[in-house]
Amino acid sequence: MKSLSEVRGASAKVGQSVDFEVSRNVMDGDNVVIPAGSIAKGKVYEARRSSWWGTKGKLGIKLSHVTLPNGTDVYFTSSDIHIVGKNRTPLTVVLACCAAWPCMFICGSKAVMPTGYEYDARVANDTSVSVQ
Repeated sequence: MKSLSEVRGASAKVGQSVDFEVSRNVMDGDNVVIPAGSIAKGKVYEARRSSWWGTKGKLGIKLSHVTLPNGTDVYFTSSDIHIVGKNRTPLTVVLACCAAWPCMFICGSKAVMPTGYEYDARVANDTSVSVQ
C-alpha cells in the first residue's frame, strides 16, 4: 500500500488519521480479495519535530485496517511505520566544545513520510471474504 499524503513529525498530532491506498490487487488464486484502490486507515502514535542539540525528528504510524467494497474491515498486525530523522547530537556537542556556543542551534533531520510511501502490511488473522 502507499500513503495518500505527506505526514511530518513536526506537524502531525498523536491520534491523527492517515489514509493509505492498496496499490495492487490482493489475490487468492484467480480471485481478487482486496482490490487495488481500497482505502486503509492508520493513526499517528508518535510525532516529534527535530530540535536543537541535534535531536532527530520521529514519526510513528500504526496501520489499523482496510475496508473492503462489501464493508468488511480486515485488520493488520505488526504494522508500525516508524520513521526517524538523523541524529546530530554528537556533532553538536563536539562542535560546541571545540568551536562556539552557536553550534547548539544545529538541529537533527526531520521525520517525513512522503506521499506515495510504500509499505507492506500483513493481515492479523484469517478472514472470510465473499468473492463476486
